[in-house]
Amino acid sequence: MELQDQRVLVTGATAGIGQEVAKQFARRGASVVITGRYTERGARTVAAIEAEGGRAEFIAADLNDIKSVQRLAEHAGEVDVLINNAAATRTRFAPTLEQDVESFDTIFDVNVRAPFFLTAALLPKMIARGSGTIVNISTMYASVGVAGAPVVAAAKAALESFTRSWAAAFGANGIRVNTVAPGPTRTDGAVGALGDGLEQLGSATPLGRTADPSEIAEAIVFLASPQASYLTGTTMAVDGGYTAI
Repeated sequence: MELQDQRVLVTGATAGIGQEVAKQFARRGASVVITGRYTERGARTVAAIEAEGGRAEFIAADLNDIKSVQRLAEHAGEVDVLINNAAATRTRFAPTLEQDVESFDTIFDVNVRAPFFLTAALLPKMIARGSGTIVNISTMYASVGVAGAPVVAAAKAALESFTRSWAAAFGANGIRVNTVAPGPTRTDGAVGALGDGLEQLGSATPLGRTADPSEIAEAIVFLASPQASYLTGTTMAVDGGYTAI
C-alpha cells in the first residue's frame, strides 16, 4: 500500500483509462477524488471503489468551462497527486480541411487550458508542502503524423510540453511531473470513435494488439509512486511499441 494516505485527483475518471486509474490508486491505499461531467457515472465509480474497500469522492466538473475548472480546484483542496486525464472524447475529430472552429476550441480548452489552470491552482500547496506528483495523459498521436486528427495531436503535444516546463520549474520544490502517452486501448470511447479500426491499429503495433485500460493505468500509477522517485520531465510511451517503429 505504497500510496497510503495520499490524496489523488483524477480528471475524467468516470470511464475508460481514468476510471481504471482511480480504482488502482484506491487499491494501493490512496484516497481518490474523481471528476467528470456526469453525476450518475461518478456515483457508480465511487460505489465500485468503495465496494472494494477503497476511499473515493466525486466532484462534478466540466473542463470545457474555465469557471468549473476553478471550482474544481477549490473543492479538491490540497492534493498529493494530480492526474490530468480528461480529454474531449465526445468532440468531433477531423482532418485539417474539415475542422470546425467550435470543435477546435473545445479540444484545446479541455486538453490544454483546463490542465494548465487546474495545475496552476493546485501547485502552490504542493510547493508549500515540498512534494507533489503530476502525471499528464497524452497520446501516441502527439509523436507521429496524424492525417485525420491534427488538432488532437497538437493539443496533446502541448500537454507534453507543459510536462517538461513544469518539471524544470518545480523540481527544486520536490514536485515531479511526467507524461504517459497511451497507444490503442480498448475503452468504450475508443471503440465508439474508431470501431473496427481500433483493433486494426492495435495489430499494427509490434506487440500486435490493443491495450487493456489496466495496462495504461499501471504505468500512470507507477509514475506517481515512490518507485519512480527519480523520474521527472519524461514522456512514457505505453503504446505497444507503435512510436518505436
